[in-house]
Amino acid sequence: MGKDCCACEHKTLLPIEEAISQLNSAAKIIWRTQTLKLQEAHNRILATDLCSPLNVPPHDNSAMDGYAVNSKDLASENEIKRPVSQRINAGASGETPLLPGTVARIFTGAPIPPQADAVIMQERSRREGDHVFLQGPVERGRNIRKAGEDIAQNDIILNKGQVLTPQRLGLAASIGLEQIKVYAKPKVAILCTGDELINPGTKLQPGQIYNSNRFTMRALLEALDCEVLDRGIVRDTHAETKAALVDAADQADLVVTSGGVSVGEEDHVRNVIEELGQLDLWRLNIKPGKPLAFGSYHDTPVIGLPGNPVSVFITFAIIARPFILKMKGASDLRTLTARAIAGFDWPKAQKRREFLRVRLDENSHLSSYPHQGSGVLRSVAWADGLAIARENQTFAKGDLVEYLPFSGLLG
Repeated sequence: MGKDCCACEHKTLLPIEEAISQLNSAAKIIWRTQTLKLQEAHNRILATDLCSPLNVPPHDNSAMDGYAVNSKDLASENEIKRPVSQRINAGASGETPLLPGTVARIFTGAPIPPQADAVIMQERSRREGDHVFLQGPVERGRNIRKAGEDIAQNDIILNKGQVLTPQRLGLAASIGLEQIKVYAKPKVAILCTGDELINPGTKLQPGQIYNSNRFTMRALLEALDCEVLDRGIVRDTHAETKAALVDAADQADLVVTSGGVSVGEEDHVRNVIEELGQLDLWRLNIKPGKPLAFGSYHDTPVIGLPGNPVSVFITFAIIARPFILKMKGASDLRTLTARAIAGFDWPKAQKRREFLRVRLDENSHLSSYPHQGSGVLRSVAWADGLAIARENQTFAKGDLVEYLPFSGLLG
């Protein structure tokens, strides 16, 4: 969409779902791949389907410690005495057939010997020397894990685009994989604009504030497993903003900025995006975080976040995060919400969708931070999630509301 017809020229605020849809449609997967050892691949995005070369488990095995038996030998409901003819540990071959009229001492994970078709748990037995007393009857297949019960040979166990969580890495290891093909990390350049900003470690002068956005943005991107190119603080001039944006876009797959996207005379980011390339959207129906810009320069997308610290966190989590996940090759872009009980009233309907900083207690009740301003960064540090007050919505204490835990947004 060219700058002559972009949505930012409209006075109406863009609905959040439409903004997310536009960004996701514009996101291009970074097709670079690399092969990593399993222990290096946590949280990376799988770049190919994984097909199992074998059955898991590879053979019928015992689900518990006990005695392997032939179920026909234990048809009686009475206690039956049988000799123990062999002992089978986990890791044994289990090739020796079970002798008729005998049982085999067996341990969890050990292979089921030929001629045995059930396992009686040791709690249902009484051992005396070389014999054991067992209580029948027992049905065929009891306490046996069948070969291929978990994974059959040639099964697709993981799909391209899935995040390699700890449990998925374990699944990949269970089919014998040592290495795995993943998408490369996207390179994301960050710029923080503002004459008032200085970095921690420097003494504050009148009119200055410490640059918290740099550390919030960097950590959010690292949680998404991005390679961060930190371009520091950009002063509020058109020329410096333009030079910084061009340099960052030439070296990164994505540029993320904070500040400079509102309507003030010293807000240059939005104007530079529009001048250099195209501005696709601006001004969202969200609180906090209305002045968010999205566009591109030389095919490098640029997301301009607001300058207020809370707005940076929330707009990144809600708008930028799914865009970055798609760039990484992820197939699941959802932001999952839950339902929790409001521990406070929200009596006045708002035109914008509001994301309230809240904390969930052990009884699934939400408490609200008393100061919900977009500059109150302490509210985000105090909270463990966001309560969503949709457009024109009110609710009262005790009502069920949408709750978005931070655990679902940080990675």
